[in-house]
Amino acid sequence: MSVTTILEDARELHGDLVQLRHELHRHPELGLQLPRTQETVLEALAGLPLEITLGKGLTSVGAVLRGTGGMDSAAGTPAGPRPTVLLRADMDALPLQEETGLDFASEEANRMHACGHDLHTSMLVGAARLLAERRHQLAGDVVFMFQPAEELLAGAPMMIEEGILDLSGRRADAAYGLHVFSAGGNTGRFETKPGVMMSAADALFVKVIGRGGHGSAPHQAQDPVPVMAEMILALQHMVTRQFNAHDPVVVSVGMVKAGEAINVIPDTAEFGASLRMYSAEARAKMQSAVPRLLEGIAAAHGLDVDINYHVGGRVTVTDPSHTDFAAEQIQELFGTERHHRLAAPLGGSEDFADVLARVPGSFICLDATPLAGGPEAAFNHSPRAAFDDSVLVDGTALYTQLAVGRLARLAGV
Repeated sequence: MSVTTILEDARELHGDLVQLRHELHRHPELGLQLPRTQETVLEALAGLPLEITLGKGLTSVGAVLRGTGGMDSAAGTPAGPRPTVLLRADMDALPLQEETGLDFASEEANRMHACGHDLHTSMLVGAARLLAERRHQLAGDVVFMFQPAEELLAGAPMMIEEGILDLSGRRADAAYGLHVFSAGGNTGRFETKPGVMMSAADALFVKVIGRGGHGSAPHQAQDPVPVMAEMILALQHMVTRQFNAHDPVVVSVGMVKAGEAINVIPDTAEFGASLRMYSAEARAKMQSAVPRLLEGIAAAHGLDVDINYHVGGRVTVTDPSHTDFAAEQIQELFGTERHHRLAAPLGGSEDFADVLARVPGSFICLDATPLAGGPEAAFNHSPRAAFDDSVLVDGTALYTQLAVGRLARLAGV
């Protein structure tokens, strides 16, 4: 099967893909419930020979394309076990007010596709169309996983619980996901990394409980504010003194709350932090080290502390052989100059990690820096993040080629 033909056919879809992407971008939805997005995806898939399954606890879309290649021509039945490849796209947006000035900017207040999930969804729809045209050449099945709530790191685990990995009737043999980035300056470049690729993400919420009073007499109160400040600094010191620099941990305090007036000592002070780790060992150590440190500081000052340590998404680990395979497909489709191997893991997190923990596969990055954006292009999650529509063809072609190529290898074709 010619990769040139796949790329040419993807190019013919470009106008439709842009139209779909812009429609999704204008009407972003958040979290687990994306009814309009789900409806848009179903309309875009209408007429294709797919077996559709809708989510129960979330507005997901699962679809199975039954390949007919390698069937027993006389009986019209499979000649043997049918391999399955899963392709995934996330669909949810972020709670941001868009500031891009695009003519297809979000029409929903405080909602924006600032992480490119509208592109992922459009690409996977395009791949479904191209693969449906080639179903007679597919010696196996393809599962399309359209997932809500990636930003909450909640959608993939729920879809797994609802059976997405076994939707074809057997456990998927391989799984691939793709993610675009709005800054990087190498539009159209794909990036892969075998092994640990993205961090685990935990969340920390802390309330320091003291006793309020007048700002002129702090000795008559139990001021939680300096104790909170000490905790924030101590977390940074702990990372550098208790964790191996070659197995990094990142603590970022992004939320701090205390009091309303400058001359009033509040009863409580609160802060929240994002915790990132790249190994199960570092994560386990954090879960014990953080409470011990914070409780010790609070006790030293005679205050109490409530600690909520929330375990989030796991480390994203790609299968080395599947990642090498993905790199081969990228280079075959687009040339060697369009592929780059990452030297170090990325700092973000992905709930596609839950899929890769159960099914061998890989996760691929695609630079979608706006061609007219210049060097100051805003990164993902910015209200000014923008993505170039030209990469819709690239992502569609790669999704398609990954399924075609992997099924051929699995079936020994």
